[in-house]
Amino acid sequence: MGEDELAQELELARRAASYRTLFGSPVAERVLDDLAYFCHANSTVHVIGDPYGTAQLEGRRQVWLRIQHHLGFDPARIVRVIEPNKEETP
Repeated sequence: MGEDELAQELELARRAASYRTLFGSPVAERVLDDLAYFCHANSTVHVIGDPYGTAQLEGRRQVWLRIQHHLGFDPARIVRVIEPNKEETP
């Protein structure tokens, strides 16, 4: 893995840690519950006969998926990325 890819992985880990810090409280759980509803996390976003409405709801859903992706990011992933590169370092 090159330096650019490693830098991207490290940035992703930092960002994920920020998301976990922000959304890690009981109050944040209530906010996440509200966002899950608002962003149609568990329902279809298709609006029959309204492509613009569908696109709007899909945009909301993408925000939800991004939050969930960062909350579920595995920090050990960075170790798996870095470990093979240790041998390449002089």
